[in-house]
Amino acid sequence: MSHYLYMVRHGEQQDAEHGLPDGPLSARGKRQAKLLSDRLSGVPFAGAWHSPLKRASETADIISERMPSLQSVPSSLLIDCIPSGPSPDMPSAFESFFGGIRPEEIDAGAAQMADAVSEFMSPSREDRHDLLITHNFVIAWFVRHVFNAPDWRWMGLNQANCGLTIIRVRSAKPPVLVVHNDLGHLPVELRTGLPDPQTV
Repeated sequence: MSHYLYMVRHGEQQDAEHGLPDGPLSARGKRQAKLLSDRLSGVPFAGAWHSPLKRASETADIISERMPSLQSVPSSLLIDCIPSGPSPDMPSAFESFFGGIRPEEIDAGAAQMADAVSEFMSPSREDRHDLLITHNFVIAWFVRHVFNAPDWRWMGLNQANCGLTIIRVRSAKPPVLVVHNDLGHLPVELRTGLPDPQTV
């Protein structure tokens, strides 16, 4: 039997380019969430959870409006966080990212992600489909976990707004990444949230 996790990054945030820590969805973000809900409408979800931050909560509300049988529950395990800190094996190019981040913030993020993996990546006795509406770094950490990669490897794994990542959890075998950052439901003009190719 398989437990499928459908992991979604929230829709585009209004004024995200101005550095606001949290805020409502932009008009484009709302369109992204509506198209995502259309994409997911045929999935027999058993449960749904979302980060309590406003941009994720509003994404969950739009999906629930269009899929009334699916009511998402807020979970602090899905809130935006820094999952790990610098390590000796981490490429030096990532060091500048941690310049303004306190050790306490990293410790809290690491503990949160350990609990999140334990909570959501458990096997199921029957085929089960669950939806998690969360943030870029959280999804990157789950993908890193699937491959048992070094802790720092979540960095550089990017998820677009309302991109879809699916993980299959099995009882007797390692988890499988079914798809990462699938954007087939979004037209090109709605594919936001990825790094600018000119700056990478």
